[in-house]
Amino acid sequence: MLKKYTGIKFPPLTPKEIEEKYKETQSEMGEVLKWKKEEEKRLKSKSSKPQAISAAKRALVRVARRIDTVNGNILYWKLRNEGKSHFYAGLERSEYWDKLKGGNSEEESKED
Repeated sequence: MLKKYTGIKFPPLTPKEIEEKYKETQSEMGEVLKWKKEEEKRLKSKSSKPQAISAAKRALVRVARRIDTVNGNILYWKLRNEGKSHFYAGLERSEYWDKLKGGNSEEESKED
């Protein structure tokens, strides 16, 4: 069964919508940084039990990964806000994430 091209499924975002997404992503970074402070506080607290300290250490790894993700999204929406296309901004975001993955693996190989 052949399907015909039906066109774009969703209308392109307006500049106002792009600006809203950019601001939303920046506010998300504030929430992530708040989460990081809470976990660091829990890690350094004298009254924390060993299980809580271990949980905080695991959470800090997730926080770091989330910070990288949000930074990539901020880069994407910043480029979209400047008028770049979805494809260009998506490539830049992917390259940013690849650079982070590559940087982490290089650091691990240096430690060995």
